Amino acid sequence: MTMPKAQYYKTDGKKGRARALPEVLFDGVINEGVLHQVIKAHLANQRQGNASAKTRSEVQGGSRKPWRQKGTGRARQGSIRSVQWVGGGRAFPPQPHSWRQRVPKKLRALARRSAYNVRAEAEGVILFDGIELDGPKTRTVREYLGTIGVEGKVLFLTDGLNRDLVLSTRNMPEVIVREFGSEAPYDILWAQTVLIERSALDALEAAPAAVSEEADELVEETDDA
Repeated sequence: MTMPKAQYYKTDGKKGRARALPEVLFDGVINEGVLHQVIKAHLANQRQGNASAKTRSEVQGGSRKPWRQKGTGRARQGSIRSVQWVGGGRAFPPQPHSWRQRVPKKLRALARRSAYNVRAEAEGVILFDGIELDGPKTRTVREYLGTIGVEGKVLFLTDGLNRDLVLSTRNMPEVIVREFGSEAPYDILWAQTVLIERSALDALEAAPAAVSEEADELVEETDDA
């Protein structure tokens, strides 16, 4: 299997020679079932779970019958706090609870690699050397993206925290900045283009043993299942 390649851009936005992506992360395997499970759990974990409404027993008032049982010509009623009354309680109302779903660490790792392979297959992965920023400047980031011809939703993955880049993209809803390694599979698939700082991948290639061992264990478990 040939290793996938990605376009490479220098700090000034000039195109360099395309570079091979590390096999430890871009192995060409796309597990759609795992991707679906992990992304579904990710979206569920974003829910606050604080929706709440009162049942008829929690609404104040209405302890007496609004009228006598018989002889009025109207339907019998037991309380003005029943669900059919305006201002009454709700039947089967939402109650505050946690939507959190736990996903095993190895499953998240497989989903992350699968998401990267999806983007690499669509030629949506780009390597860059960073952006020269003299403080937070949104215009500089927009000009850089225009220079390298990137449009749509963008995910920046930086080698460590880049505070200036984070502040520069605060008012750009189509851009997300993450430290490399902290991104979720959802972030990768959300973006049409993933820009990875080259030094972050170099560090990954320098010490891939632990990641490779984890990948082998996960493949064995998947095969057994």
